[in-house]
Amino acid sequence: MTAPFQTTHADTRWLWHLGSLLQLKATGEDTAGRFAITEHTCRQGAAAPLHRHSREDETFVVLEGELSIHIDGQVFSAAAGSLTFAPRGISHAYRVESPTCRFLALITPAGFEQWFTDTGEPATSPTLPPRPGPADTAILADAAARYGVELLGPPPH
Repeated sequence: MTAPFQTTHADTRWLWHLGSLLQLKATGEDTAGRFAITEHTCRQGAAAPLHRHSREDETFVVLEGELSIHIDGQVFSAAAGSLTFAPRGISHAYRVESPTCRFLALITPAGFEQWFTDTGEPATSPTLPPRPGPADTAILADAAARYGVELLGPPPH
């Protein structure tokens, strides 16, 4: 059993990850492994590579802006207020289509949120980081594999 908890803007854990600002709103440590919630603030063009989770479902809730979410060959246009579900075992990726975008990712069960910690860096301020250079896909893939996630290809265009 987990105890009730609340996170606020002041006590959120902030990371810079692949050119985006990420907030760890709730982790498996907070929820006894039941779920994790991350909030992403991204620039246009930010994208996740095509990948497949073996353990987690992932749900995207767009707060501001627009994503294109690619799931198993379908493309979902996800504007503010939309919810898009990507079940485990199915390939998916996203791309930011608007100048900026802010969205929540619900990861069930928890665990994969640690990949962001492993491959990101603590943010020195709650702002978008400088634009990054090319990502080292071998490092990202090795870290993802530790969480049962397979990188399948580049981000969508």
